[in-house]
Amino acid sequence: MRFSIAALALGLVSLASAKRSLQHVGKKDFEIKRNVVAQAQPAVPQLEERATPHQFLNNKTKKFSVDGSAIPDVDFNIGESYAGLLPISSAKNADELFFWFFPSKNPNATNEIVIWLNGGPGCSSLEGFLQENGPFLWQYGTYKPVRNEWSWTNLTNMVWVEQPVGTGFSQGTPTATSEADVARQFLGFFKNFVDLFALQGYTIYITGESYAGYYVPYIADAMFNKNDTEYYNVSSILIYDPSLSYDVVQEHIPVTAFADYWLPLLGLNDTFMSQLHNMSEKCGYTKFLNDNLVFPPKGPLPTPPNVDLSDDSCDTFDAVFYAASAINPCFDIYQVATTCPLLWDVLGFPGSFDYEPQGAKVYFNRTDVQKAIHAPIQEWDECSNVDVFVNNTDTSVPSALSVLPRVIERADRVIIGHGILDMVLIYNGTLLAIQNMTFNGAQGFSVPPSKFNEFYVPYHLEYDSQLGSTAAAGVMGHYHTERGLTLVTVQLSGHMIPQYAPSAAYRQLEFLLGRIPDLGTVGPFTTLQGTSY
Repeated sequence: MRFSIAALALGLVSLASAKRSLQHVGKKDFEIKRNVVAQAQPAVPQLEERATPHQFLNNKTKKFSVDGSAIPDVDFNIGESYAGLLPISSAKNADELFFWFFPSKNPNATNEIVIWLNGGPGCSSLEGFLQENGPFLWQYGTYKPVRNEWSWTNLTNMVWVEQPVGTGFSQGTPTATSEADVARQFLGFFKNFVDLFALQGYTIYITGESYAGYYVPYIADAMFNKNDTEYYNVSSILIYDPSLSYDVVQEHIPVTAFADYWLPLLGLNDTFMSQLHNMSEKCGYTKFLNDNLVFPPKGPLPTPPNVDLSDDSCDTFDAVFYAASAINPCFDIYQVATTCPLLWDVLGFPGSFDYEPQGAKVYFNRTDVQKAIHAPIQEWDECSNVDVFVNNTDTSVPSALSVLPRVIERADRVIIGHGILDMVLIYNGTLLAIQNMTFNGAQGFSVPPSKFNEFYVPYHLEYDSQLGSTAAAGVMGHYHTERGLTLVTVQLSGHMIPQYAPSAAYRQLEFLLGRIPDLGTVGPFTTLQGTSY
C-alpha cells in the first residue's frame, strides 16, 4: 500500500511558496499558544558577563573586533565578536573567506568551537546567522532585529563562514571543481583562523544544512585525514535536511508518498493524484521506494530509475510543485504549511517571487552594516549570482555514496536532523540514502526509526513576547541512534530547523556537544539551573 510505506518511514505529522531559492540545494529556481510552565525562569537565561577586556582581544585580533553596541537597527549589545576576511592559504594575494566569530560565555565552551555552514552551493552562512542560530534574529515579515534566546552562542563558541569562494562577502575568483577543492580551501582558511585566535587544540564541531550535506562531510573527512589535532581536532558533525544522494532519490522518488501523506494540507485533487501515482509507477519510483525503504536493507540499493533526470516525463517533483502552487500561490517547498500573504525578507528574496517592496533594503547590502562587521563594501546576495564551482558543476560524488560512512566511523557523533514539512529534500529520501550506506560493520539502520524513541524538548517559560524568539516544547519528533549515526525528525519544521524550531535545534546541539546523553533525555536545558520538569 503506497501510503503505508510513507507512514512507516515518516513516523510523522504535516506542508507550502518557493520562498527561498532552490539554489540552496544545488537546483535552479522554478519560474514562476506558547508553552508555559510555572517556573519563572527565561528559556535560556543570560550567562554572567565576562570582565573586560574581551578574552580574544589582542593586537592581532583588534582589527577584526566588532563593536557589539553599534550593529545597525540592533537596540542591544550583542557582546564580543570578530568579523572579517581571512585568506584560504599562505600564498600572496590568496582568495579570502568572510567569517563572523562569537565567543561564548558558557564555561563549558572553553576549548571547543562550532562551525556553521549554509548550503547552495553559494548561499551565505550569514543567512543562518540572521535567521537561524545567531545572537540576534531578523525573521522575514518582522519589524526589527530581536535578541535570539536560542542562540547557539549560549552553548558554545560559534563561527559562521561564507564559503566557498564566490559566496557572500568572500573575495576571489572561484576555482573549485569538487568538494575536495572546497575542503582544501576551507582547511587553509581555518588554519589561519586558528592561528589568529590561538584556538590550537580546540575540539571542532561542524554543522550546516541543505547543500552543506556535501560541504560538512567532505570538510570533516579532510580534517580527519590531516591527523592534526592542533589545527583540525574534529569531533562530530550535524547536518540538517542535507543533500546526501542523487536528486531523484531525495526528491522525485519520495514525492508521491509525501503528497499522499500531506494531501489534506496540499489540497491536491483526485485527478491530479491519480496522474501522479500513474507517473510514479510507470517511472519505477513506487517499486524502488517499496523495495528499498525496508529495515534492515536487503543489500546495496540498485541504481535508481531516471538517475540522471533525463526523462522529463518522470518529473514528479515539479508536477507536485506546480499543482500545489496553483492551489496555494504562496506555496513554499521549504515549509509547506506556509500560506499567503507573502512576507518581505530582509535577506532578500532569491526565490521565484523576487519580491522587494519599494524602499526596502537587504540588510547585508547596507553600507552601515558592512562597515560595522568589517565586510567589503559591495553588493551582497543571500545566494551568489556567480558560479562557485567552475562551469556550475560540482563533480563530487554525493556524500552518502562516498565520504559520509567513513566520517561516521571516525566521529564521536554524527547527527542528521530532518524537518518533516520540508519538500525540497524529503525525509523518505534521506532514509533511502541512509539505508544504502555501510558504516561500522553493517548497512543502514536495522530497524525503522521507532515511534517509541521520542525526541523531547524541555518545557520552558516564554516570558516576554517582545523577544520575538518564541519556541515549542514537548515531544517534537522521533530519533534513532545506531552505530554512531543519529537521525532525528522535527514534526512541525521545514527545511531550516534552527529557524522553524529553534528550541529543537538547541537541544540537538546540546547532544552534539555531549551535554546530554541522548535526544530522549527528559530534563532542563543545560543552560537552565535548578529547574525541575
